[in-house]
Amino acid sequence: LQKLIHLLQATDDPLIQEQVLITLGNSAAFCVNQDIIRNLDGLSVIGGMLSDCIPKVKEKALNALNNLSMNIKNQEEIQVYITQVCRNVESAPLNSELQLAGLRLLTNMSVTSDYHHKMVNSIPCFLHLLAEGTERIQIQVLKVLVNLSANPAMARHLLRAQV
Repeated sequence: LQKLIHLLQATDDPLIQEQVLITLGNSAAFCVNQDIIRNLDGLSVIGGMLSDCIPKVKEKALNALNNLSMNIKNQEEIQVYITQVCRNVESAPLNSELQLAGLRLLTNMSVTSDYHHKMVNSIPCFLHLLAEGTERIQIQVLKVLVNLSANPAMARHLLRAQV
């Protein structure tokens, strides 16, 4: 895992980056690896890939972070990327795999109310995707909205959102 993280830092080749991110994401299926990746500063390395201009690299980084977000300690570190993930969802092509990957991560990050406040500005986007997205996008948006609606502090934001 350490070598993969170092490789991700060392290469500019998007094909290698994609493969490393897929491997790290698959490795995160095991709880022990989630901790190892975090302890090796892998979350910030993967999170740094969200700034990449290549959509496939961003998508794979989102998928890896999604798998890593099944752990409370990891969520504490991943939460710094929520605003950027929301921007990626908003700017991604409608119904793209990139958009779906971002929504999946936001679903996991919204299971508890700890980070809901970081998603408030994206509620109009979520409602737009609910109206315009494919069924896969709509289902993922609904999961995020259901999680947000479980928080009484979000009711005002959800009801006042401009669609």
